[in-house]
Amino acid sequence: MATIFITRAVPNEAVTLLTNAGHTVDVSPKDGVLTKEELITALSAKPYDAVLCLLTDQIDGEVMDAAPSVKIFANYAVGFDNIDTVAAKARGIYVTNTPDVLTETVSLHALSLMLALTRRIVESDRYVRTGAYQGWAPMLFLGMDMRGKMLGIVGAGRIGRSLAYMAHHGFGMQILYTDRERNAEFEAAVGAEYIQELDALLPRADVVSLHVPLLPETRHLINEKRLGLMRRSAYLINTSRGPVVDEAALVTALQTGGIAGAGLDVFEHEPELTKGLTDLQNVVLTPHIASASKETRARMAEIAAQNIIAVCEGGVPPHAL
Repeated sequence: MATIFITRAVPNEAVTLLTNAGHTVDVSPKDGVLTKEELITALSAKPYDAVLCLLTDQIDGEVMDAAPSVKIFANYAVGFDNIDTVAAKARGIYVTNTPDVLTETVSLHALSLMLALTRRIVESDRYVRTGAYQGWAPMLFLGMDMRGKMLGIVGAGRIGRSLAYMAHHGFGMQILYTDRERNAEFEAAVGAEYIQELDALLPRADVVSLHVPLLPETRHLINEKRLGLMRRSAYLINTSRGPVVDEAALVTALQTGGIAGAGLDVFEHEPELTKGLTDLQNVVLTPHIASASKETRARMAEIAAQNIIAVCEGGVPPHAL
């Protein structure tokens, strides 16, 4: 029997699977993100065998050394930039994630942000709620049709490809994409055009959607210079990681009309927002909820638990990184 620590309450499917497998589960009583010091204190309290952690938990070598009996950090997320995988490998600790399950949910949220921006849904909602609506008018909140417009996919992984499929087959958008490698199957499925250099894609796209992991080379991938390459009528969507975008530069571009609008589910200094962002009418902001459907979050909990169970039974977790 293993003892497992969960850093924050997650859907009950995880606890149910772990306890049904005969393990003891402790869930952090704090309703919020644990600081590094709090995490170290919690993991030092018992000889834990496994940790189910969240992307808001910063897991480095110091944290790992505070829990020398831990065999696996099972991340409740697809991304894993919050975990020092090099330090984990050096200590013989497994790190896992929850891939595949949230692909459609996240891509649908990106599409929702696109629709909200291009049809000015949030602006219109505010307008009606304040009592400003006085009746139909021919020039009121004119938006942009999707059909025939260029969608630029930056990072054609599972989520990027899923969004492209929805946008092309559902709304008649044309697809441009940039990635480290070409994907002939993807190109055939949606008629996508491969553009090797991001700087060549940006001037052509009506909507740019980001789907890259957070790596040293992708931090501030979208910066002042690249925002300047985009069309003044274009929209930027980010459901990947906040630091992929230089948020201060984005605020300036939105204030000055450098681009038409932005839809953000993630933020550079999350949960803090860059000054001026919430004052803008041409942004749609959601609180990191792209994967937040009941079904998807429950399945993520199950996958994280299954990774832990495999290690506790002496096996290799199915989603080892």
